[in-house]
Amino acid sequence: MTYCCGVLVREGLVLLADTRTNAGVDNISTFRKLHIFEEPGHHVIGIASAGNLSVTQSVISLLREGFEDEVTGENRQLRDCHGMFQAAQLVGQAIRHVQKVNGVVMEQSSSINFEVSFLLGGQIQGGPLRLFMVYPAGNFIECTPDTPFLQIGEHKYGKPVLDRAVHYDMPISDALKAALISMDSTMRSNLGVGMPLDMLVLCTDKLEAELNHRIEAGDPYFHDLRERWSAALRAAHASIPRPPYLKQIRHVESGHGEPRKEDVVAV
Repeated sequence: MTYCCGVLVREGLVLLADTRTNAGVDNISTFRKLHIFEEPGHHVIGIASAGNLSVTQSVISLLREGFEDEVTGENRQLRDCHGMFQAAQLVGQAIRHVQKVNGVVMEQSSSINFEVSFLLGGQIQGGPLRLFMVYPAGNFIECTPDTPFLQIGEHKYGKPVLDRAVHYDMPISDALKAALISMDSTMRSNLGVGMPLDMLVLCTDKLEAELNHRIEAGDPYFHDLRERWSAALRAAHASIPRPPYLKQIRHVESGHGEPRKEDVVAV
């Protein structure tokens, strides 16, 4: 499986994706799932993918090389889109195109899950910075300031971090930090998500990547971040008062019978 998240704040956009792909416990590989389409000054777009690897790679190839529009017959590529909404429509069309071409084979392979989903974020000259999630059917939703993040893949472990920490007016550096903590929380709980991590940071109206970076295993900052987050959680847990619902807590050492009077602790 995989985990990808996108955080859209006033200052810009963060896209983060892992690279682990597994087809069984003995077949684990690394593939890039965050793809960047960039022409500085005109457009910068990031696409993160989750789901069947053959389908996602086919969709990305169609967006780069183009495919025939069923209505006009013209060759359509992502770089030709005039706005991010049109780009999201094109990603949906590319998904449906792959499904149409390979539909018979997909139907026959009932044991394989061919579903895919994408996060599409970026800015095209003349338009705003936007973030979309494109579903397996090709339809999509857009990120809003009320809920300034979207996730695909194994999202349940990292979502609580984003729910509590992310808001639209936070600095872009804090948005990146929250995304990294969300990824670490997911990696802690799911072996299907793993290093290296690819991240893309875009600043509003800059029309070129602010940061395009891969975090490898053993990265000093990421190691420090995960250790500090674990320590902060333990400290927060310890600082919360004991629940008042238990009248007393009996500390009993196994094999020593009834507790001594001095071992009974009132709460």
